[in-house]
Amino acid sequence: MPLTPVLSAFWDEPQSWTLETYERHDGYAGLRAALAMDSDAVISLVKASGLRGRGGAGFPTGMKWGFIPQGDGKPHYLVVNADESEPGTCKDVPLMMATPHALVEGVIIAAYAIRSNHAFIYVRGEVVHVLRRLQQAVREAYEQGYLGTDILGSGFDLEVTVHAGAGAYICGEETALLDSLEGYRGQPRLRPPFPAVAGLYASPTVVNNVESIASVPAIARNGAAWFRSFGTVKSPGFTLYSVSGHVQRPGQYEAPLGITLRELLELAGGMRAGHRLKFWTPGGSSTPLLTEEHLDVPLDYEGVTAVGSMLGTKALQMFDETTCVVRAVLRWTEFYAHESCGKCTPCREGTFWLVQILQRLEAGDGTEEDLATLLDTCDNIFGRAFCALGDGATSPIVSSLKYFRDEYVAHFSGRGCPLDPVASTVFAAATGSAAATGTAAATGTAAPPLAAAAAS
Repeated sequence: MPLTPVLSAFWDEPQSWTLETYERHDGYAGLRAALAMDSDAVISLVKASGLRGRGGAGFPTGMKWGFIPQGDGKPHYLVVNADESEPGTCKDVPLMMATPHALVEGVIIAAYAIRSNHAFIYVRGEVVHVLRRLQQAVREAYEQGYLGTDILGSGFDLEVTVHAGAGAYICGEETALLDSLEGYRGQPRLRPPFPAVAGLYASPTVVNNVESIASVPAIARNGAAWFRSFGTVKSPGFTLYSVSGHVQRPGQYEAPLGITLRELLELAGGMRAGHRLKFWTPGGSSTPLLTEEHLDVPLDYEGVTAVGSMLGTKALQMFDETTCVVRAVLRWTEFYAHESCGKCTPCREGTFWLVQILQRLEAGDGTEEDLATLLDTCDNIFGRAFCALGDGATSPIVSSLKYFRDEYVAHFSGRGCPLDPVASTVFAAATGSAAATGTAAATGTAAPPLAAAAAS
């Protein structure tokens, strides 16, 4: 399957981030096309394109815009969720660095569609370089008449505010982001009411991911049928796949939805020399992990769901056979326990105890009963937490036990990680088996295996 460079078409050009470069590549032509239509027609166009949210849930973007009540006498707000913090996810930052005007143009079109006169771009606070580049792009747009009053003589006014968050992972959850934007501690809100009814400042609000909004100008410029010519029937369009971990050429690969991991791995040069794929995440660490047997699963919303995982943010983290799955899952779980906002008991207490049990198992001091307790604790968290953080924390644990239960058992049977040469020697001596040392010997590992991108 070929690559489809649309969002990334000129990322490699010198100063791709400037307005001059963007306009040379039909920049703001989509805005002119949108402003020639009425607002409802723009919403209908995005609905017809089938664009689905690129932030993880895959909800139809046009439908979300259509939820905003009209004629209610309240201000409407557009908020772009640029708080990219999911382990393994790294698509929005390079997009904003390389072509920030694609996001700015998308913001103007989306704001026009939902009749908003003030939009916010909420950026992860740590990425100061991205913040500065976005601010520069917004300044250029104001100077050129794409922002401010009477945009391009259309009578439409829009102010854009670029806001730096305070670094909390929980603020990637849309209602916690809104609380943070209002100046409060970032914690998820009880729903209903949903943001479309009572969002920012208790007014109707649309919250969209960076990539979702940045995809809109190309749709406005080329039409819904063009967009649907990519991807699958239910998951149309192109998207950015972030391939990281134990591959030859990690990076961003823009391809149609429905491409398989096998095809992406070929583009990425395959796994590192002399190693094979052991497990991988299709959408970041909060999605159930998959294995080598899932290489040919279509990477679209329906295909990945059918095998028990989620496409999520398309953060494909590749782990080879030198990686201890228990250690990787522990690293992820420590992250979720640290980032839990503490508002609800299942997540606050549950993630704490998951870490305690996993630390014991990883050290080789666990028992069979600990595995049952892990699953029981996950069951008490899943579906009972205030937001999706709790559910995400259980995903790598439940899925790793599904596919790699023997590796968990080997940890407490052999008093340590079977991939660690020292522990595997003890395990082999205790069981009279040479199989436990096979992987370490074959791969030549001389130190405890890496958890790769799990902690990044």
